[in-house]
Amino acid sequence: MRITGIDRFTLWVDWCNWLLVRVRTDEGLVGWGEASLHGGVQAVEAAIDAYADHLIGQDPAGPERHWHRLYNMWRWRGGCVFQSALSALDIALWDLEGKRLGVPVHRLLGGAHRDRVRCYASHWLGGVETPEQAAEGAREAVRRGYTAFKWVAVTYEHLRVGETAAIARAERLMRAAREAVGPAIDIMVECSEFLSPRTAERLDAALAPHAPFWFEEPIPYENAKAMAQLQARIRTPIATGERLLSRHEFRELLDLGGCRIIQPDIMHCGGFTEMKRIAALADMHYVPLAPHNPGGPICVAASLHLAAAIPNVLILEQMEPQREARDRLAAPALVIEDGHFVVPDAPGLGVEPDVEAIRAIAAAPQPKRERTGSLYT
Repeated sequence: MRITGIDRFTLWVDWCNWLLVRVRTDEGLVGWGEASLHGGVQAVEAAIDAYADHLIGQDPAGPERHWHRLYNMWRWRGGCVFQSALSALDIALWDLEGKRLGVPVHRLLGGAHRDRVRCYASHWLGGVETPEQAAEGAREAVRRGYTAFKWVAVTYEHLRVGETAAIARAERLMRAAREAVGPAIDIMVECSEFLSPRTAERLDAALAPHAPFWFEEPIPYENAKAMAQLQARIRTPIATGERLLSRHEFRELLDLGGCRIIQPDIMHCGGFTEMKRIAALADMHYVPLAPHNPGGPICVAASLHLAAAIPNVLILEQMEPQREARDRLAAPALVIEDGHFVVPDAPGLGVEPDVEAIRAIAAAPQPKRERTGSLYT
């Protein structure tokens, strides 16, 4: 079997571009990957094209062998553009390997530890401004079967108007949500890097009585030492890592105790090949994974196979607002029952995108989100 072509499809869904990649072979089998970078997706497209020249004509067997070939190809390695392109191709090669052998990817990764993976409704309570709205939104997540959801507690704009008022608003909404669903539901708090250590401590003091499950990226991710110092001072566990791109970048964070949960993204951290290494590194520090899972149907399927095949997964993100689009663009739709993904058992990833449906949706420029000054306050 030889690789004969690599195609890419970019389409606009909801609030971002999805970039899907198809690897074709001379025997008619295809593998699918995804590299939906929320930003300069055109640069990732160019990187995929550059890698394609080094894959076409090759036997696709042995995804890890190809990972090393591509990662070490040029003097400059890594970075979000090349690592996202490499991730998509790695996912596609594992999909192909599973289809060639007639087994699901999770079996190739060592076997499934579980046949269901708990998930949470992500980017929930969008647009909520009153305690009544927060309470009703929380109850709706439970009605849909979820036992956990994540919401944005403070925004860049609210903090710049007045941080005391922004934190008081977050406390009112969190209290209403907690009272609506009771103590058994896990409520994650997305902070989006908008806090400094000082304001993160203030938010922790305000929300801790309502038992937040984690603070996600409370401060900018680049400084692992600052993240570790913050984790030592607040009660709420920190979850971070969606923008870290390899095991090398996770090492310092884990060695310093910078978080209680890591969130590698399979579309950007190096695909199956590298994410399994990251999971093993985290396991040495007794830190579980809650994979960042913000993409289209291939990202979700790949994240699910990985979550099934590693021992230290905690929970998997589910972008509930984009569920209909994912289900429409790939078949069969992934199944969610009682707040858990059902792990597919078909060969490869177990989902196949509808190329005609994908081609019918155009790409669009990513909206500009320019901000002056620091991201945090």
